[in-house]
Formats: sequence, structure tokens, C-alpha cells
Amino acid sequence: MTNQPGWILIYAGLLVVGVGIVWLLAPAIPWLGKLPGDILIERENFRFYFPLTTCILVSLLLSGIIWLVRLLSR
Repeated sequence: MTNQPGWILIYAGLLVVGVGIVWLLAPAIPWLGKLPGDILIERENFRFYFPLTTCILVSLLLSGIIWLVRLLSR
């Protein structure tokens, strides 16, 4: 059923809506991006920021959601 172009467009639209919702709600979560393990280097004319712990947390959360959806769809 997913070989039809209509379903691909629906999935792509849901993905865009999901990214938009996260984009709107992310500033409302004050600790997101400021977890222990996030790397921040500030110099006089240089700033480097890499949210390592936040990336790992988001990856685990998305992996768990995908696993749960696949488990429930069987």
C-alpha cells in the first residue's frame, strides 16, 4: 500500500508537521540544549556549541517511538 504516491505524500506531510511542531515547542523547554555533556567553547571572537548529550537523548527518544510504533503495528 505504501508504493502509491499518495501515501508517500501523506507521510512526508506528517513529517513536515512533526518537525514544525518540534520547532515551535523547542524554545519552551529551557533545559533542552543545556544538559551536562553538551560542549560549549567560548573565546573572544569564536563560539563553538555542540549539544552532544541532547543529541543522544533525542536519538534515544525517537528510536523508542519508532520501535513502539513498529511493535504496535504488527
